[in-house]
Amino acid sequence: MPSGQILASSFRDPSGFLFRESGILYRQVNKSYASNYDKLMNRGLYATLTKLNLLIPHQEVDPKLALSNSSYKILQPTPLKYISYPHEWCFSQLKDAALATLKIQQIALRFDMVLKDASAYNIQYHDGKPILIDTLSFEQYQEGSPWLAYKQFCQHFLAPLALMSYTDARLNQLFRVYIDGIPLDLASSLLPRRTYTKYSILSHIHLHAKTQAKYAGSGDPNRVPKKAGKIKKSAYSALIQSIQSAVRGLHWKLPATEWGDYYAGTNYQLHSMQHKQDLVAEYLQAIAPEPGLVHDLGANTGQFSRVAADLGHAVIAHDIDVAAVEKNYLCGLKNKESKVLPLLLDLTNPSPAMGWSLSERMSFVERCRGNLVMALALIHHLAIANNVPLNVLAKFFGEIASSLIIEFIPREDSQVKRLLASRQDIFEHYNEAQFERAFSVYFHIERKDKIRESERTLYLMSLII
Repeated sequence: MPSGQILASSFRDPSGFLFRESGILYRQVNKSYASNYDKLMNRGLYATLTKLNLLIPHQEVDPKLALSNSSYKILQPTPLKYISYPHEWCFSQLKDAALATLKIQQIALRFDMVLKDASAYNIQYHDGKPILIDTLSFEQYQEGSPWLAYKQFCQHFLAPLALMSYTDARLNQLFRVYIDGIPLDLASSLLPRRTYTKYSILSHIHLHAKTQAKYAGSGDPNRVPKKAGKIKKSAYSALIQSIQSAVRGLHWKLPATEWGDYYAGTNYQLHSMQHKQDLVAEYLQAIAPEPGLVHDLGANTGQFSRVAADLGHAVIAHDIDVAAVEKNYLCGLKNKESKVLPLLLDLTNPSPAMGWSLSERMSFVERCRGNLVMALALIHHLAIANNVPLNVLAKFFGEIASSLIIEFIPREDSQVKRLLASRQDIFEHYNEAQFERAFSVYFHIERKDKIRESERTLYLMSLII
């Protein structure tokens, strides 16, 4: 048998697992899941969902690739460009992922199948849209049975969305602590009292949390009390519709934030901004003539991410500001874009490795490493606002970037003066010569250009191998 590497993120499911063989991703379907897999494929559900771009397509490949005798089928799914996690999504991304999950569940029920899992981690953004990546999430519908994934859906989607809507949009960061979704009792305690008058929140979060607490000693947190009796298919469908209505009823009003409105207050002249865009395009064509994956750090609302996307690159547009990421995502939806994926990222505290043995979810560094990175109008924030020395910054970028397009903004620039206005200037080593010296330890400086009518310099660098 092949000696493929099983992915640490898929060890919990007895139905099968993901593995890599010669760098290619495969999914082994175990014999224990055979009947459910055959129903998925033969009844038309797979064809329907893949046609609607709601389920990742796959091909059945050589069974000799199996890693164990328990194998039934070996699948090769369509590869994803990037894996992201719920705490990196803005409000509308999490909401769209929730609605996609419910739509899949509704369609599955028409084929007498249901989702046994409703994990947000089973949804990924592919070509700009949320899509289910776990082919083994379906099972045969049993007449009278409740939706066993109801609690998980509420913890992974409804609770965080309600907290983001009613309390604070940054509370999706609770996913970094609670990998299996936000506990409903915690969500209930954090939501304002006025949500008790909202029937959907009352029933699916507050009362649901009380029911969980009541049956916490049963040994099974998903257990349904016997007195509930059998649930008709019509009631099952009505529950899904009720949750769908609850999700659709949640909204987040975009606040005015410093970085969400960054370009409105920039000190760039229009021709300077155009020159910078032209330079970025030239650098991209020089260092990456073939389309690939680009990480745009400090992307704001994605102006320069779209320069890369227009050249065919898939772009992960990271930013720390929730409003900027939300605006970026909504802009992509409006323009039907497929190559820019906006994500939340605090570079001073990036996404860590998480889960069992710190291996179920990959860190930001693991997922970013070895790609082209853009860091425009960013270094001064890290060096001055966050006191990160230039040599430490250079080492970090040397760990993640194969090529680098980076902008240096000197202390003479109005944006740097603004940062220094409220703090003691202890940054005597923050200058262009020290910047070049620090980054030259890890990178070849291929090109540098002054941006017209500004104090700023753009650099193109390649990693020293």
